[in-house]
Amino acid sequence: MLTIRNLSVNYGAIRALTGVSLQVQRREIIALIGANGAGKTTVLNTISGIVPATGGTIIFEDRDITRIPPHKIAAAGIAHVPEGRKVFPRMTVIENLEMGAYIRRDKEGIKASFQEVFQRFPRLSERKNQPAATLSGGEQQMLAMGRALMAKPQLVLMDEPSMGLAPLLVETIFEIIKEINQSGTTILLVEQNAHMALSIAHRAYVLEIGEIVLNGNAAELADNPEVRKAYLGE
Repeated sequence: MLTIRNLSVNYGAIRALTGVSLQVQRREIIALIGANGAGKTTVLNTISGIVPATGGTIIFEDRDITRIPPHKIAAAGIAHVPEGRKVFPRMTVIENLEMGAYIRRDKEGIKASFQEVFQRFPRLSERKNQPAATLSGGEQQMLAMGRALMAKPQLVLMDEPSMGLAPLLVETIFEIIKEINQSGTTILLVEQNAHMALSIAHRAYVLEIGEIVLNGNAAELADNPEVRKAYLGE
């Protein structure tokens, strides 16, 4: 579904990514783990077209999307749940969700998507007319995820969905991510909480200073002594 080959990204004179290659197959959860500043968010932002690639290619569903603008990437079937949630604070829950569906024209399908999102996130239904700024951190994360799902994407990029959340809510968010995947949506997950990420992922990549240093089955990586020491606190 998604193939990245030799991706490089520079921020001015600073090299953020060097020769990153990875693959995401349909219906997988792929985890991308690494320390702060490793380049994880840059990978997602480059896939979304927010950050331009310096070199390499990004192929999505047999189409080269390396240098097409973000709105066309969204229309191609990729949705992004950004780091820090980035909900529209003055807009209501419903208005935020409508923004997720801006590329769609199927009114009946959009109505059905609203129902699906509210069924998956009952708290959003209870707060549908409230401004997003009045929601808790966990509710804002649910809103950001729901907004992405309103686009009916084939692939969802999730950037640090557990950031700033209480442990019990983190478990809830990860259960929802698993459910979204089981319903047929492919997920590329960037997550500081490596233990949780590896517990739900099928495969994983480890990024260090802009380069992939390890990859493989998520359960096997979770048992890897280097990974356990560096990222699992053991």
